[in-house]
Amino acid sequence: MFRVRKSLEFSAAHALRDYEGPCSRIHGHNYRVEVEVQGEELDGARLLIDFYEIDRMLRPLIGRLDHQFVNEIPPFDEINPTAEAMAAWFYRELTEASRGRLRPGVRVAAVHLWETSDSCASYGE
Repeated sequence: MFRVRKSLEFSAAHALRDYEGPCSRIHGHNYRVEVEVQGEELDGARLLIDFYEIDRMLRPLIGRLDHQFVNEIPPFDEINPTAEAMAAWFYRELTEASRGRLRPGVRVAAVHLWETSDSCASYGE
């Protein structure tokens, strides 16, 4: 199984709901979203996927959150904007954006969302 990862960074603020502690107050992170794509076979150029293709699918999603208060952005205006929830959102949105863009057998396998350099939440199948 081949796996390729691409990461991009963005800055945003959030506040955790139903949480007792300092993270219940508005605070910010320099997030890093890492997308993992996997597949069994390489193409004729010996690539699983061009990193640029991942970038093209990921940048519009990051643009929706970059320098925003995430709690005001759907669906996080209704669900708690935890790292876990954000990783799942990126995964679902990227899976949808990749339909028809990836070769058969190639798929988004996971999204890893880093809030800090040592704290990460992941979502995938």
